[in-house]
Amino acid sequence: MSLRKNSEIKLIQGNEGTKIKQYFHPHNTLNGINYSLAQFILESGKKSKLHKMSSTEIFYILDGSGVLHVNDEIFHLEKDDSVYVPPNSKQFIENVGTSDLKFLCIVEPAWKADDEVLLE
Repeated sequence: MSLRKNSEIKLIQGNEGTKIKQYFHPHNTLNGINYSLAQFILESGKKSKLHKMSSTEIFYILDGSGVLHVNDEIFHLEKDDSVYVPPNSKQFIENVGTSDLKFLCIVEPAWKADDEVLLE
């Protein structure tokens, strides 16, 4: 078993413009998982950079409201909404609320820098 306490996880700046807490990743988990789970925070009025991932992603909104752009589709997201993002999709998310947008993201296979391409 591997326990990760939110208060003990360092918040880092993501390349795409969000703040990230990496909960589970093959590098920090003993049981050999093949996915990663992280919390993302995006401040009010901000948006992430346009990018694409070669992995699949599932977003789950914890708090706030946002608009996710995936290729030519637009998803209006609120607390407790979830969305699947196929691999190699051009994407960015924007915070359209008045508070921080917080969401979990499961990436499978686990996130690697080489799997992410910034498009702007």
